[in-house]
Amino acid sequence: MYIGSKRRLVPRIVDLVRGIAGVRTVLDLFSGTTRVAQGLKSAGFLVTANDLASYTEVLATTYITTDAARVDLSAVQALLARLGALPGEAGYFTRTFCEEARYLQPKNGMRVDAIRTAIECEVHEPTLRAIALTSLLEAADRVDSTTGLQMAYLKSWAPRSHRDLELRVPALIAGSGRVLRMDAREAAEAAGAHDVAYLDPPYNQHSYFSNYHVWETLVRGDTPDAYGVARKREDCRTTKSDFNSRPASWRAFSEVVERLDVRHAIVSFSDEGFFEIEDIRELLRARFGEVAALPVASKRYVGAQIGIHNPQGERVGEVSHLRNTEWLFVAGPAAKAVVARAAGAPGATASGEVAA
Repeated sequence: MYIGSKRRLVPRIVDLVRGIAGVRTVLDLFSGTTRVAQGLKSAGFLVTANDLASYTEVLATTYITTDAARVDLSAVQALLARLGALPGEAGYFTRTFCEEARYLQPKNGMRVDAIRTAIECEVHEPTLRAIALTSLLEAADRVDSTTGLQMAYLKSWAPRSHRDLELRVPALIAGSGRVLRMDAREAAEAAGAHDVAYLDPPYNQHSYFSNYHVWETLVRGDTPDAYGVARKREDCRTTKSDFNSRPASWRAFSEVVERLDVRHAIVSFSDEGFFEIEDIRELLRARFGEVAALPVASKRYVGAQIGIHNPQGERVGEVSHLRNTEWLFVAGPAAKAVVARAAGAPGATASGEVAA
């Protein structure tokens, strides 16, 4: 599972939103790979997905704003079949991520280069372009040689990396939605009124922009200077977020909470993060009144489970722990009852906590 991914938490988050009376609209301010936004849209909610990443904008256009019922599926299938049949052609992606680094096998990197060039030159309709880029990103993800992050790659090729890259039609979702690409503080105001906001802020110094820099380059289709064993984009050195800075992150998060125009907020945060759990609880209580918290124990992301290695791939240290706790806070009227129902418990404790 990728760092920051909420794949395992999506059903719980959806249950929490469903448990809040009268919810129709949900704002996902730190949407990332859009897993939570997709889960909420699939559950029938009208979702606004926001993030600064280019790849998030593409994924959200595909899965959140695109209505599956209005898409010409035959046209999508024909386009992906044509793109998938293109012969490989070595270019920037192959050289940077398959020869200078080990993200994909060169045979698949060459196909990424050819397909990405064709999309840039031939696919201009916004929805079809987003779907094609999403299909390519997901195809590369299925045959990569990583442990979930794009900060370093496996010393030996992962078994899946030997498979051939295959374009598939993304699992589009019926219904409409909206996508924003803004700083979360700006989006909290610009998005307008929603029934619920879901907040999943970065929780430590590691930037998602750097962690998933290959996706960013693939979606942008540019050729930036690269550095290090992972061949990160040069602008990873300068693209920094207040949310990844210990001194600045609390103020940034507090400003998001203060600017929201919502009745309820749901916040997920790891116990490995910058913030103290009690500080989050008090911030939400001051803004929304009633607060309840649901602790969910889970395995850490894959890269944290295999030990610490040097650039030569030699194991040089052990990880400190293999499990962490993800906290799900619900803030707003009847929050404790909402959490208690979602946890399957007869009632919450005095502090509003319910064991997972």
